Amino acid sequence: MSQVPLKVLAASVAIIGGGPAGLIAAETLARHGHHVTVYERMPSLGRKFLLAGRGGLNLTHSEDLSQFLTRYGAAEKHLRRAIEAFPPERLQAFSEELDQPTFVGTSGRVFPKAMKASPLLRAWLRRLDAMGVRFALRHRWRGWDADNALLFDTPDGVVAVTADATVLALGGASWPRMGSDGGWVAILRQQGIDVSDLRSANCGFLADWSEHLRRYEGQPLKRVALSADGVSTRSEAMITVSGLEGGGIYALSPYLRSAIEKTGEAILTVDLLPDMTAAEAAKRIGVPRGKQSLSSRLRKSVSLSPVAIALAQEAMQGKLATLTPGVMAAKLKALPVRLTGVAPIARAISSAGGVTFDELDSHYMVKRKPGLFVAGEMLDWEAPTGGYLLQACFATGVAAGEGAARWLAEDAEGAA
Repeated sequence: MSQVPLKVLAASVAIIGGGPAGLIAAETLARHGHHVTVYERMPSLGRKFLLAGRGGLNLTHSEDLSQFLTRYGAAEKHLRRAIEAFPPERLQAFSEELDQPTFVGTSGRVFPKAMKASPLLRAWLRRLDAMGVRFALRHRWRGWDADNALLFDTPDGVVAVTADATVLALGGASWPRMGSDGGWVAILRQQGIDVSDLRSANCGFLADWSEHLRRYEGQPLKRVALSADGVSTRSEAMITVSGLEGGGIYALSPYLRSAIEKTGEAILTVDLLPDMTAAEAAKRIGVPRGKQSLSSRLRKSVSLSPVAIALAQEAMQGKLATLTPGVMAAKLKALPVRLTGVAPIARAISSAGGVTFDELDSHYMVKRKPGLFVAGEMLDWEAPTGGYLLQACFATGVAAGEGAARWLAEDAEGAA
């Protein structure tokens, strides 16, 4: 891990938030010789990290870094320096240092061979403990007192903590039962710090389904192409009782969410036959099949699943059977699905919004509050699933830790 050369007496540093960004910031500062305490509101550390590892911990992605960085959209220019300093290869090495070797999956995603977060987290916490990092659990941060001390609600009452530097890594507002409830937004805004509203990201969307389509709840739409606002993806989606979710939907969530915020609705275009041209589909659909029902005809002619047929009927308001083969094929290739809302942020995989980058200097310090640094999902960025979320959390955690170490050194030099 990169370090700046420092000659400074050990300082007391508070890390608020015990997820990946906070823990890697703690390790970075401990390596510089500082006394570090991690404050966490929950009874244990890394709860959301453990949740992310339930289906296989996707640490990062193996694609070329130039392509990797584009996944952060408008935030690329702000995150580039941190990710270049702590790139995917470094995150893989970090995992392997903790005796958790990694492998690259067929999609290019990187996982620990154990396929879960718990072994990595246990090894990491043991290393942090050996480095002298302290942990204060069940400490809910509530801001600062008049003397600029950090205030925490604890089982023993309110505690005031004085620190030479502070790194905030409290997460966004998704999965609040894991500890990230976004309660810090009001605290920072009271300090005059600009925070963009937290919104659902990598999330599902709502639709006014008929009772018929709701019967397909939990059914996947496989091998489809999805597009919104000129952006397309080949993936899957799943029908929920109230709308759609799944990998393909998550990838398009920034565009769908933006449309809904502007107009109250978004049109998702679904290609149910991405491996077939409209002309070929029309030819197959047009073959006479006696008295077969439309569902049987579409299932046998173009291999549509029952759930895909139900979605097509829903989007066409039950008029699919009235269309000519050519028009029907065109609709199946570009089915307009109307979405009316964004699923609640509590159910989202991640959140968008946060502390705006204009509030920070190049070392992730809040300009109007020297000695305060911000990392992870508290910052105003979003990214698709695939390893990009954890990579940016780790990279900005390292950057904030290095920034705090540098600031402490400069502050000490100025006082000498």
